[in-house]
Amino acid sequence: MLIAGFPAGAWGTNCYLVAPAAGEECVIIDPGHEAAPGVEEALKKHRLKPVAVVLTHGHLDHVASVVPVCGAHDVPAWIHPEDRYMMSDPEKALGRSIGMPLLGELTIGEPDDVKELTDGARLELAGLELSVAHAPGHTKGSVTFRMPETADIPSVFFSGDLLFAGSIGRTDLPGGDMAEMLDSLARVCLPLDDSTVVLSGHGPQTTIGQERATNPYLRQVAGVRQGHGEGASTPPRRGM
Repeated sequence: MLIAGFPAGAWGTNCYLVAPAAGEECVIIDPGHEAAPGVEEALKKHRLKPVAVVLTHGHLDHVASVVPVCGAHDVPAWIHPEDRYMMSDPEKALGRSIGMPLLGELTIGEPDDVKELTDGARLELAGLELSVAHAPGHTKGSVTFRMPETADIPSVFFSGDLLFAGSIGRTDLPGGDMAEMLDSLARVCLPLDDSTVVLSGHGPQTTIGQERATNPYLRQVAGVRQGHGEGASTPPRRGM
């Protein structure tokens, strides 16, 4: 398994290229602001051929390079329908007025081929299996992608801006909802094995076991589910 990741753009958003091995087909996850050069560098370095772009949600810091990346390689982009509008109307997604500058020249819009993600779907792309879970809270159309455990590697969970090392995604932008965020954490994250590797939209990798033990928000929902009513401290929530 090959996972090449790098932080890109003004928000340091993690973009991932995932393939069975070097020299194979790959999937690109969340090519955001200023990610296109890093994508091309990783494709060349690992001799990869992209077959699709998949998006955890529609915020600009995760989708700003979708049009150039999809156009350069003639591949589709997959996104949940509730976040699809954000590719063409990022100001609305951020609660900004139309016409306010968005970090200079950006290629805004949809690629030629857009496919919609659904909860519970299993995508078979580039010899990989990605399980999709709808996880609203950060945005209405946020999703996560999980790859199953194999004999060689633990399960890998691409959490987008749902779960970070030590924190969670912010809920104060249009479409955000703290109650939905906590429900998504309980429904999507708590059932995962402790060994599951978490690759999030921002920051370092972690594991479900580490977050179950130390993340105040995951501890909160675990306590509620067990009837303990544990409260949570409130470290800063992250994401655009």
